[in-house]
Amino acid sequence: MAVRKLKPITPGQRHKTIGAFDTITASAPEKSLVFGLKKSGGRNNSGKMTMRYLGGGHKKRFRFVDFKRSKDGIPATVKTIEYDPNRSARIALLSYADGEKTYIVAPNGLEVGMKLMSGESAAPEIGNALPLKNIPVGTVIHNIELRPGQGAKMVRSAGTFAQLVSKEEEYVIIRMPSGETRRILSTCKATIGSVGNSDHALERSGKAGRSRWLGRRPRVRGVVMNPVDHPMGGGEGRASGGHPRSRKGLLAKGLRTRSPKKHSSKYIVERRKK
Repeated sequence: MAVRKLKPITPGQRHKTIGAFDTITASAPEKSLVFGLKKSGGRNNSGKMTMRYLGGGHKKRFRFVDFKRSKDGIPATVKTIEYDPNRSARIALLSYADGEKTYIVAPNGLEVGMKLMSGESAAPEIGNALPLKNIPVGTVIHNIELRPGQGAKMVRSAGTFAQLVSKEEEYVIIRMPSGETRRILSTCKATIGSVGNSDHALERSGKAGRSRWLGRRPRVRGVVMNPVDHPMGGGEGRASGGHPRSRKGLLAKGLRTRSPKKHSSKYIVERRKK
């Protein structure tokens, strides 16, 4: 995976760098695994705007991605690697030996034609999903469950990976992409390897219009608002005063907002680095 730097024949292309689609092998998704997405524009059921700076954007279809990998012991073949507009990573279409098809998040190094497996009997190889207790210490993993059978909740975006550091009784200790070290039940599943499309972080849109295609409207800074609209608003001319804070008055840039009574704190061995 690489990024393409375009020749600046227009102002919007001068600073534009986009991902190369050389690894993608299919242009249309599997029909049985997609459905249309309805846009909310940031409004709730009564039409009130509850999320700012959302709206517009290109029409999308949602791809059902199998985060549970519950078809244990049945081999699957990678048929295609596809683009997914709903996530930063690429997705891969699997065809199981019993005829069922599913999408998974495509890890780095996955290629069309490779054979994948899930379950306790699976080998710790790229793309295979198996319980954490069966994964060797030091292995790079992604798509990690928090509860057995719940489906992967962590380490799913492009280029991310976690590492299995050690094992202790019914828990394993994992170092997360943020630097946090935490315990997870050893019966939870994870997938071997790191998430693909690692150059996603190097992409630059080049122009504001590309953000509008993605459904993002212009974001207004608090400093340029009126005092009634934001704690940092007001002032004569370009004066910007006060300590950086959110619209609701919570201090930004360093204030820890994690609840001290959160039940999952007991699983965290070491907090993420600042």
